[in-house]
Amino acid sequence: MISTESTSLKDDLYLAVNGRWLRTAVIPGDYPRVGTFPNLFFDVEKNLRNDLNDFMSGNETIQNKVILQAVKLYDMALGLRGSTVIKNDLEKINNMHNLKDLNNKLKFYFKNDFPLPLIAEVHGNMKDNSQKAFYVAGAKLILPDKSYYDADNSTGKQLLRRYSQAAKDLLIKLGYNTTFTSQTVELALRFDRRLLPIVKSPKGWADYPKIYNPISFVDFGKKSNYIDLQSMTRSLIDDEPKQIIIGEPRYFNHLNELINDDTFDEVKAWMLVSFLMKNADLIDEPSRQIISQYRNELLGINGVEKREKYACRLTTSLFSEPIGIYYGKKYFGEDAKKNVHGMVKKIINTYKKRLMKNEWLSEDTRKNAILKLDKMVVKVGYPEKIDPLYDRFIINNEETLYENVRRLRGIEVQNMFEQYHRPFDRSKWNMSGYEVNASYNPSTNDITFPAAILQRPFYDLKQTVSQNYGGIGSVIAHEISHAFDNNGANFDELGNMKNWWTQRDYKRFQSLTQKMIDQFDGISYMGRKVNGALVVNENIADVGGLACALEVAKSEPNFNCKVFFVNWALNWRIKSTKQINEMLLSVDVHSPAPLRCNIIAQDMDDLYKAFDIKKTDGMWLDKTQRLNIW
Repeated sequence: MISTESTSLKDDLYLAVNGRWLRTAVIPGDYPRVGTFPNLFFDVEKNLRNDLNDFMSGNETIQNKVILQAVKLYDMALGLRGSTVIKNDLEKINNMHNLKDLNNKLKFYFKNDFPLPLIAEVHGNMKDNSQKAFYVAGAKLILPDKSYYDADNSTGKQLLRRYSQAAKDLLIKLGYNTTFTSQTVELALRFDRRLLPIVKSPKGWADYPKIYNPISFVDFGKKSNYIDLQSMTRSLIDDEPKQIIIGEPRYFNHLNELINDDTFDEVKAWMLVSFLMKNADLIDEPSRQIISQYRNELLGINGVEKREKYACRLTTSLFSEPIGIYYGKKYFGEDAKKNVHGMVKKIINTYKKRLMKNEWLSEDTRKNAILKLDKMVVKVGYPEKIDPLYDRFIINNEETLYENVRRLRGIEVQNMFEQYHRPFDRSKWNMSGYEVNASYNPSTNDITFPAAILQRPFYDLKQTVSQNYGGIGSVIAHEISHAFDNNGANFDELGNMKNWWTQRDYKRFQSLTQKMIDQFDGISYMGRKVNGALVVNENIADVGGLACALEVAKSEPNFNCKVFFVNWALNWRIKSTKQINEMLLSVDVHSPAPLRCNIIAQDMDDLYKAFDIKKTDGMWLDKTQRLNIW
């Protein structure tokens, strides 16, 4: 799957469409990938940089007060005036002497976005999203996945060396002596190794229902003899919830082993180093260069991100919603918005027809599935209003970049905890208009298509319907299919985790899901193996989405099946560094792009008719092995 030799559409759809491009495409020095998705991202980012520069120079008038603050932050990030003020926050950690000190400062640490050996967040209750719930999980490993720590994984060893050296260089640069620096980094790595056998794997996190493990407030308090979990919770939400939702039960069952008097020095060092590495790019340009060395090693890139790109990325990440609205209004037209809404409506109606003809669902389950489609909320382009949160985002020119960013991140965290007492808002978007992406949210039963993805080759008013349905049509149907993947199948039409299946139907669905796991599991890619269980929900959405988009496209005048599949293959055009491929195989819930392209296409009977594929051709898959759950 990594060859770039020319081939025929009959033998390898992905390479036939993308092989010539793969031979000549050059991965940028400061980014680990190039391809359809990344290239659109580059274009969007370039437009936003140009607009921010025009605002800053006065060539364009700033009409919105929130965008004015974003421009001020961008200007500050471009200058990146050096400061050692971060040391004040590092010393807040360093001056702790025992677990009593940690307990006393937990509220401050949480609300000011300090790394802690446990995570606390407020989200909608998965079983009743009209209510909010308090969720907890464990700390994250330094490296992306447990596999990086295997004894024979040379990449992991090199990454830890690079991480350690970057941390030491930064501490020395801030004035800490070599003895303190070496001891602190070693203790931090020791705590990281302590986490290794306990933290949940990416495959575990990919199973949404298993995140929901409610226990009583009283029992939650008993999970630690050293951390006052009940006082911590009360201080964060000004309330005493009846229950706490534990995302990682094993982590909290071992909490006393992880955090106690004997491990306190490790915990403190881990917090200090984690905080420094998270915020080093805000200190000054030399520090940004130092932290880039670890990032480059992780992603397999050579160049440091240019200052202008860095400033834009930082600004858009903090002002994501208002900048997304700005982008959508400027670059995404109303005609396109109406047209995409029309496509979504057609695809949903076709999905209903497919469900009505489904041979393995009972009538009761079928009705509930159609109800999910009837209640599904469609979000196209960008939100209509800016969250009032951004009224609190004021940039102070008398402060450093570090101080401003830290304050804004603290406001975000405090706003999240404040949501515990606020009503459920289904209109809230989980993506910004400038993101080249799309999503389905099972907890709200909504699908989101930001303005930035609604461009060629995915979509264009001037493209043929065959191109548009092979592109954005397959993406739309993919997101709809997530309502019925192995995670979405556990949520009802209102987004609540609830069983709406008959026992027989769900058992049959699980059997089909296992076949989807088996179809991808163990396939060799870039010298490693695909984990079928990790990628199953995306594959279910892919195969259901492509089948539905194909059916809609076939009903349109002048449909061309070959063009449809060629545009499908263009969706997945990608060229990546070896390092990011290795990381994504460990942590990404999506299959590698060439596999998504070819195997999902092989599951479509129409592919064989369109290209006259025979048993002797590389794209042939026996009909008995072709899968399509939806």
